[in-house]
Amino acid sequence: MNEFTKKRQENVIESACYRAAPVWSRADLHNASDDWLAEEVPVALVYNGISHVVMMATPRDLEFFALGFSLSEGIIESANDIYGMDIERGCRGIEVHIELSSRRFMGLKERRRQLAGRTGCGVCGVEQLNEVVRPVTPLPFTQRFELSALDRGLDQLRQFQPVGQLTGCTHAAAWLMPDGEIASGHEDVGRHVALDKLLGHRSREQWQEGAALVSSRASYEMVQKAAMCGVEILFAVSAATTLAVEVAHKANLTLVGFSKPGRATVYTHPQRLRV
Repeated sequence: MNEFTKKRQENVIESACYRAAPVWSRADLHNASDDWLAEEVPVALVYNGISHVVMMATPRDLEFFALGFSLSEGIIESANDIYGMDIERGCRGIEVHIELSSRRFMGLKERRRQLAGRTGCGVCGVEQLNEVVRPVTPLPFTQRFELSALDRGLDQLRQFQPVGQLTGCTHAAAWLMPDGEIASGHEDVGRHVALDKLLGHRSREQWQEGAALVSSRASYEMVQKAAMCGVEILFAVSAATTLAVEVAHKANLTLVGFSKPGRATVYTHPQRLRV
């Protein structure tokens, strides 16, 4: 795909991230007014011509989503394993066509599973219980992060949720630099998808120093995705689950919940953090 065609497709897709719709308030059920709603569309990731997964997502930053999903699911080891990518919009949704290297495609076919509808529970379509939590190589301890910098990042997070500010309907995932500045952030109706978009962007920019910040709770899958991509520190605005803490502990990931200005609950590996 040439750059002009790619940019035109991105503009068409991103212009449909939200739309106006009539709504009625509790105080007045007789007169409607317009409100903004976030778009939620099926997005199919198609590897070498074979559809692998369909996710419900906000139709923007889909190239980052496809790259991040491929990394966080272990389909590829690096962005170099993807030779090409095309985004095609149809009447029923969007298809992202991904051309994998032969080696990675053979590996995908060997462990291929049906994952449609995964944004709900994260395990829909998994055929065996031992596929739910995949083994993750323990992370090194190379990062340090000052919690005062977290406060600066939290102050900026809403700037990366333009659709969320209009609709109140999206989750955000952002990359915090060590000084608390947000390098970039992504939003989506699905918290897992927002994180995948961030992980794809991080891979493209090769950010290493810093931490991930998500506006949602920390599920085991959020922790697993982060660890698969080499993220050592994950801040969540809301709580963590027991399985998330267990996976974070085994993966050597520093997991922090209830990340608010002046507040943080550290679940695992506090040695990376400084007050």
